[in-house]
This record gives sequence, structure tokens and C-alpha cells, in this order.
Amino acid sequence: MMAAGLLLLAPAVLVAQNAATMPKVGDMAPDFTLAAGTRTGVMAKPVTLSSLRGQTVVLAFYPRQRSSGCTIQMTHYRDAYNSIFHGGKGVTLLAISVDSVKDIASWAADSGFQFTMLSDVNHEAGNEYGTLGRRGYENRILFVVAPNGRITHVMNPFNEVDATAYDELTKAINEARATN
Repeated sequence: MMAAGLLLLAPAVLVAQNAATMPKVGDMAPDFTLAAGTRTGVMAKPVTLSSLRGQTVVLAFYPRQRSSGCTIQMTHYRDAYNSIFHGGKGVTLLAISVDSVKDIASWAADSGFQFTMLSDVNHEAGNEYGTLGRRGYENRILFVVAPNGRITHVMNPFNEVDATAYDELTKAINEARATN
């Protein structure tokens, strides 16, 4: 009976530990390398965050592909890509979930997402960024990383149904682009 009680507490402890290790504004963004998919399929080479130095990068952790909230979020990114992400000129959006790379590439193709989606099936990025939730899915949290590799903005949680969240993200991207 005692062991069962300890097992019930374990997820809450894990979430608290993840939140405690979440990088903050001003920290260097922890590096990772993850398999990637786009609307054209699974990419031959994985994406390494540090290889994107010199660009503003948005790390958009989300729970599950094709779920209602995630579809709202990613569809808004697609539809407002030019205004929020400058059409990809100097800004890279990396959408990250624990879904398989084949599943996210399929979703990107079906939905016409013009940004890169990363598969964190081994929880590498989720552990580094403290975004893993109780059920093993990523929580909906965003990090804006300046061209110098420092985190300039964190949205925890990101409210995908609130228009002002997208306005805040746009402002944070524009400010990060000015950071050297």
C-alpha cells in the first residue's frame, strides 16, 4: 500500500523537478539534436539547436500532434507565418512534441505546415527545458532564443486560444531579433 502511494506522488515530483530546471530568461539555451519532419517528409539529418546560431529561434513545445489545441496552435502559426515569424527570414520555428518523426511529418504534409517539427520521443529536449508533463507529453511552453543563443522570452504556459498570446510572441520575436 505504501509503494502505491509513492508511485502516485512520483509524477508530481517529476513535474516539480522539471519546472525547477526550466531555463530562464538570460540563460544560454540548452543544446539538443532531434529528428525532424516537414511537409516534404522526414529530414535526412536531425536538427541541432546550436547550428541555428545567428537566427532567432522559437522552441514551441506542444503535447500531441493532431489534438484540438495543438491543431489550433500550429494552424495559427501556419496562417500567420509571415507576420509572426517573418516568413522564416532570420527566424526559425521549431515545433517540438514526443510524437514520432513519421507522425509529425505526416501531419505537417496534411496541414501544409511550412515550419520544422521535431520529434522528442526520448524526452531529450523536454528534460533539458523542463517541459515534460505528468503523462509523458510536452507541456505547451514556448522559448524565444536570440541569435546569440540566449533565451529572451518564456511563455509558460502558451495559451493557444488567446489572440494576445500570439501578439506577445510576435513582440518577443521582434525584440530577440534586435539582440546580438
